[in-house]
Amino acid sequence: MTKPPRANPALRLAFIRRIHTWLGVFIAPSVIFFALTGALQLYGLHESHGGAYQPAPVIEKLGMLHKDQVFQLKPKRAPPAAAPTAPGAAKAATPEKREEGPQVGTVLLKAIFLVVALALTAATVLGVWMAVNYGRDRKVAWGLLIAGTVLPVLLTVFA
Repeated sequence: MTKPPRANPALRLAFIRRIHTWLGVFIAPSVIFFALTGALQLYGLHESHGGAYQPAPVIEKLGMLHKDQVFQLKPKRAPPAAAPTAPGAAKAATPEKREEGPQVGTVLLKAIFLVVALALTAATVLGVWMAVNYGRDRKVAWGLLIAGTVLPVLLTVFA
């Protein structure tokens, strides 16, 4: 009894590489979007901070899309109402709270995550560039890249 011939491992690897390319170019626009908007969120650049910082509306909308899958501005909250005080009542002496800055570990972790987000963006852009310029299936790669860009935009607009 003879054994069936084994599949050529090189052909299997080529098939896996092709599927990897197709999946990669399809999800690349979303990966880039989430990496860049996540980098903005590391430092709270998608939200206003009192009167000190007000993000551009498009940054605020992209932050909402990243977090809540909705492309709109959050409704503005009304400022908190002052607590009524009784006439002649003296305020209790409360010690002043000093705001401490973030811990060194937190600052370093945010910096590392920023580098990761930027490196992920760069690696994704390079992968797409290789797929559409040097891949075997350039037309398929372009089609999947366009579909991966247009489909999330359409779903965002018409959702």
